[in-house]
Amino acid sequence: MTLPEMKYPLSRDQLLDLYYFMKLTRELDEQLVRLFRQNKVVGGLYSSIGQEASAVGTAYTLEKRDWIAPMIRNVGGLLVKGFRPRDILMQYMARSGAPTGGKDGTSHFGDLQDRHVVSPISMLGDLIPVMTGVAMGGRYLGQKIVTMTWIGDGGTSTGAFHEGMNLAAAQHAPFVCVVENNQWAYSTPVARQVPLKNLADRARAYGIPGYVVDGNDVIAVYQATKEAVELARRGEGPVLVESKTMRMKGHAQHDPAGYVPPEMFEYWKARDPLALYEKWLTENKVWDKKAKDEIEARIERELKEDIEIAEASPLPNAEEAERGVYCEGCHTIEAHWERPIAEVQPPKASVQPVWTVPDFGALNNARGSAPAAAASAPDDGARAEAHSNSSAKSAPAGSGAPKRPARAEARPKGRR
Repeated sequence: MTLPEMKYPLSRDQLLDLYYFMKLTRELDEQLVRLFRQNKVVGGLYSSIGQEASAVGTAYTLEKRDWIAPMIRNVGGLLVKGFRPRDILMQYMARSGAPTGGKDGTSHFGDLQDRHVVSPISMLGDLIPVMTGVAMGGRYLGQKIVTMTWIGDGGTSTGAFHEGMNLAAAQHAPFVCVVENNQWAYSTPVARQVPLKNLADRARAYGIPGYVVDGNDVIAVYQATKEAVELARRGEGPVLVESKTMRMKGHAQHDPAGYVPPEMFEYWKARDPLALYEKWLTENKVWDKKAKDEIEARIERELKEDIEIAEASPLPNAEEAERGVYCEGCHTIEAHWERPIAEVQPPKASVQPVWTVPDFGALNNARGSAPAAAASAPDDGARAEAHSNSSAKSAPAGSGAPKRPARAEARPKGRR
């Protein structure tokens, strides 16, 4: 095995792990489609086909202590975090064995105790401030965690997204936001709703790094996101990662996606993340046919077992409808301190309510030169390009994005 140089090297087992989770996500997705057509899926079904590398590659960068909040196309992240296919199958089939006991027919479930998964919020963008809060809370308790959530290209146009990212930036929260640019916000293409080619450029408005990565290249996704996670864990604040990929089905199963030009599907079909990664594993001698067959046999065996368990699970009893609406002693909420509480209480935590303002906020320089404050400002949003070849070039290119030139002329009088 001879691998290209990587900033964050992966072992053979880890490389095969990535394939296992991606392939499992794809097979589970296709199984859910079959169940949907048999009227065994209750409610909507949202496909993640074509986006497996994005969800798996980002979630795989995290540690067990870290927190995620997945969205509808992040089944791969749930699998990486330890949920089994049976959990997702029973959830979509509204069976009593589902994580929510059959009370929700989609992916709205989590696990706050063991897996550190916050349930999705249907109002797009609202998970950004929530996960910012989780990150801030973890830091306060001394847990040294990183939080992560995903948002689609359309969701970045919501007010909650901007408010949450601004809060995260102002508070230097250890938070990574992954923008899955899958080209379509339901039936609206990105170009019709955002005047930017790269959504990661929005990071500049918050004064934080923004990375752009090929979302169909799982190695590139992992490398870029791993750097983002490490930056956040070191206390350098939040990072915005844009994963460019493609939603290969409609918004949900009821949507035939007739608004997508056929040639666009053909372009992205040729860049299928599983096919790309299989080729990479073969070219770099990570596996042979035997290893590939073993992984696929394992997936087939596990899915068969989990489908049988899911279908055998009964529908919930009618009495369950009135239970769990409100928490009545169902769990206790208490802080999990990993630092001495005295560190965040007076007198150790006393702070004088007087703030130092560099250059007093004034524009001191003469017209035609850059303001003094701008010269010492932190990087206004480094962007890394991770290309389709999974080599050393896949990793973020660094944090040295050039500064934008200062305006040389004042705004002419009479113009607003």
